[in-house]
Amino acid sequence: MTYRGRFAPTPSGEMHVGNARTALLAWLDARSRGGQFILRIEDIDKPRCKPQYYDLLMEDLRWLGIDWDEGPDIGGPFGPYVQSLRLGDYERALKRLEEQQLLYPCYCSRAELMAVASAPHGLGSEGPAYPGTCRKLTEEERRERESRKSPSLRFRLPDRAAAFEDGAAGPQRFEPGAGGDFVVRRADGIVSYQLAVVVDDAAMGITDVVRGADLLDSTPRQLFLFEALGLEIPRYAHVPLLCGPDGKRLAKRHGALSIRALRGRGVRAETIIGAIASVSGLHDRVEPIAAHELIGRFRLEDVPGEPVIVDEQWISRLAGEAPPAP
Repeated sequence: MTYRGRFAPTPSGEMHVGNARTALLAWLDARSRGGQFILRIEDIDKPRCKPQYYDLLMEDLRWLGIDWDEGPDIGGPFGPYVQSLRLGDYERALKRLEEQQLLYPCYCSRAELMAVASAPHGLGSEGPAYPGTCRKLTEEERRERESRKSPSLRFRLPDRAAAFEDGAAGPQRFEPGAGGDFVVRRADGIVSYQLAVVVDDAAMGITDVVRGADLLDSTPRQLFLFEALGLEIPRYAHVPLLCGPDGKRLAKRHGALSIRALRGRGVRAETIIGAIASVSGLHDRVEPIAAHELIGRFRLEDVPGEPVIVDEQWISRLAGEAPPAP
């Protein structure tokens, strides 16, 4: 099967160096294998997404030398390539899961869930793992709660472990129930990332997913959704993140500038690519280099297996290659 990879950013802000690194690694993996590369905009969470960032994301990627074979601007046989235009696909997937009795309504508030201090920790952004409060409610109890609150929909995790071979992180195993039953549709009607990404990857024929290690613990959820929906599962490779001195994902708090800001300072695309390549095991020295020059030498196994820590001096050197544009 032809290799089909993708990069799927959320247009909630300007792209920074950490985002660019993930995009570069995914693109290099596809191009070095003679595969196709797809750009998809993940804007399912409308309150977080801003229209002004849609075009800017594509502009920044192209400026860096990262192109794509299918995407929102050029189309393709598996479009549309913007999640907010694919809502019908998600509703059909929800209906199929409901027919299998794999979903149930949840009436818990976020405050109630965060108060379950004794529960094991789930995904970092969600707080404690869901304890299953609403899983066994009677119909009468559900009607009573629904009179007071619109429910979210949760997926019933099967009582078995999830195991897979990760192309970057190696063998992975997650115990039964890891993270708890998870939301596939929020109370406000917005479909969750977990469901949308599965439906989209399958519909677009994605065979290989290279993404950040922060999404590694989401993979078991997606594997179970692929299975329940009878869809083909892609191969995964979760690459370690670019982190600041505190060990956390590189962000504005570390002084990291957006690609747009670096461009405004006169920094060249080759300088950014070269800086990323030098700390990612892609090039043996620090020097400007074009993205396409890395294709012939790229091997995913050369990327460091641990988070890459960059300090403020690295960021300053990157941003200070040229004075601000007049």
